[in-house]
Amino acid sequence: MIQKPKGTIDLFGQKGKIFKNIEMYTHDFMELYNFEFVKVPMFETSGLFKRGVGESTDIVNKETYDFFDKGNREMTLRPEFTAGVVRSYIENKEYSYNRLKKYYYFGSCFRYERPQSGRLREFTQFGVEVIGVKSAKLDADIIYMAYKYLGGLGIKNLKIKINTLGDNDSRNKYKEILKDYISKDYENLCDLCKDRFERNPLRILDCKYDGNRDYIKNAPKTIDYLNEESINYFNDVKSALETLGVNYEVDTTLVRGLDYYTHTVFEIVSDTDDLGLASTICGGGRYDNLVSVLDGPDNPAVGFALGIERIITILEKDNNSILSDSIDVYIMNLVNDYLPYKLNNDLRENGYITEINYEEKNMKSQWKIVDELNPSFVFIIGEDEINNGYVTIKDNKTKEQNKVKIEEVIEYLNTYY
Repeated sequence: MIQKPKGTIDLFGQKGKIFKNIEMYTHDFMELYNFEFVKVPMFETSGLFKRGVGESTDIVNKETYDFFDKGNREMTLRPEFTAGVVRSYIENKEYSYNRLKKYYYFGSCFRYERPQSGRLREFTQFGVEVIGVKSAKLDADIIYMAYKYLGGLGIKNLKIKINTLGDNDSRNKYKEILKDYISKDYENLCDLCKDRFERNPLRILDCKYDGNRDYIKNAPKTIDYLNEESINYFNDVKSALETLGVNYEVDTTLVRGLDYYTHTVFEIVSDTDDLGLASTICGGGRYDNLVSVLDGPDNPAVGFALGIERIITILEKDNNSILSDSIDVYIMNLVNDYLPYKLNNDLRENGYITEINYEEKNMKSQWKIVDELNPSFVFIIGEDEINNGYVTIKDNKTKEQNKVKIEEVIEYLNTYY
């Protein structure tokens, strides 16, 4: 039997409903913030991710799905969206509008990594990219928006962690100090971190192996080597968050896993979940150099991203039902008559979600369907109802039953919605 590839999942049934509702919630939420939806290709030239994400990252180094197309061009299935969105911004000259551009996306990404709870080889990523303005207030607003988005999904006990990498000068100064410190422990580094040592030593700090050793944990912190401009910028971010009433924790070990970050970086974790690495459910920050690195204008940017399947895992673990939905009406048709089907379509035209049986099933078997679908109301239509022009309506929560004339059914439902 042919089976799905390792590290992928089929979404159907309750999980499919939750996924659908998260997607709908996302689009509605982003409308409130006046973001525009962007769709970029599922594969791009490999050079985009090598330059944009960084060749020293685990993603590009070990996790990308690469292939040559029929024109012998090297392509890569997108491991994340930011580089593709920035490429689109540049290629389509979106910067010519001379105003802030606010994008959001929702789609599949691909990384060849060890599958585990909340971590897949094909996963759905939602995120935002805001290009064109460097502002501590904007950074705080983006962090706050991510926090509100997750809270709106019903995820509890959220904690915000923030740090700063400083501007280019601060970051370059820190790199030299970090390299000097790590050089004394060079022989104990894993092979990948020995390679990172020259190309981007910051990646050593979040290595799954070296990052957990005491020597690396005690390495100098970025926050101690900031210039005055970077200190002021970070203080402004914290002040803006405090003005918004956001509780946060400064985590000086936080560097994020991609090469393009500068200044503010942040993660949001949920204290209620024990998924290990999956406890970090959202991450992002400022990346003021990426647009110019990809041959665009010197425009600053900030954003965040999160994995939808990880969100579903947390919601299920917490027995969260906020995103599970039920239909409005199940029509229990017990007669061979077209009237129930006409009523079914009348309900749909008035905005009600309905289901009806198309087979001649007895009442007992249809109650099993009701248990599965969990509708708000059950409409029972048998011979007596047809002959006397009414519908027996059962409230599936209170179990109260009423007989309602067919022509008054819509009005009856409207009193509940």
